[in-house]
Amino acid sequence: MVNFIWLFFMVAGFIVAAFQGKIELVTEAVFDGAKSGVTVCFGLISIMVFWLGMMRIAEDAGLLQKLARLLSPIVRFLFPGVPKDHPALGYIMSNMSANIFGLGNAATPMGIKAMQELQRLNPNKEAASPAMCTLLALNTASITLIPTTLIAIRMSYNSANPAEIVGTTLIATFVSTLAAVVVDKWYRKYSTPIGPGKG
Repeated sequence: MVNFIWLFFMVAGFIVAAFQGKIELVTEAVFDGAKSGVTVCFGLISIMVFWLGMMRIAEDAGLLQKLARLLSPIVRFLFPGVPKDHPALGYIMSNMSANIFGLGNAATPMGIKAMQELQRLNPNKEAASPAMCTLLALNTASITLIPTTLIAIRMSYNSANPAEIVGTTLIATFVSTLAAVVVDKWYRKYSTPIGPGKG
């Protein structure tokens, strides 16, 4: 559906520009967009490399393991149906840790691995389990201490203070995470169970 929406916007813009005799504006916009895309990508690459390096240092120093231990009670509360020593929990904690530091690209592989492990526990392979829905909700609405990607984008556009969004981002993501947890718990309580292995 999203593809059709974007296609509509592009075709509509081209038609309007053609009727107004300003087709050259479309060409300029295409090249300006491509240039901006490359510029932003280079900015994102540099900041992502930096933060991924910092994450690796934190991992080698044992900080991520400590963070995982801090998150462990929360993960057990959010995923009560997942066995205590199941590999999915490790991937979930790694995913949450990366999201907390605003490293969406680093969080994605861990989220995919967690989903694969949760699918193995899923009694109904044709539908998402409650645990999978919980992970998706948390991954989408995750609380973020340092919005690394947004800071990188603001830096690439020469923002006077690219880090000024940290406070508001923390508040917004805290509210979104709280809402996701409340809705998830509500659905778990009032929806029909799907059988053994739920959660």
